[in-house]
Amino acid sequence: MTAQITAILGEMAEELHIPKDDLIRRGVQSYLERQLRMVQAEIFEITSRYNVSSVEVMEERYRNGSLEEADSWKDLQRLDHLEYKRDQLQKYLELLS
Repeated sequence: MTAQITAILGEMAEELHIPKDDLIRRGVQSYLERQLRMVQAEIFEITSRYNVSSVEVMEERYRNGSLEEADSWKDLQRLDHLEYKRDQLQKYLELLS
């Protein structure tokens, strides 16, 4: 962190009457929670569009031929990435708790 940011965080922590480390932890936690909500919303959008509950179910529908690959392949890849990102965000949130 730069000296300027450290000074600002120190002022904020003093004004809010909380330890600087707690202020940083709460800020990171808030950021992760916001990112998680956005990822979950996009996951919901894709799973709702194809009436699936996960990337595994979507892949199974490809295998059994009940889902056309041509129009949905990018969404499958995106869903796979989003589920990974969701899991990572949840892991980091657990570590902060």
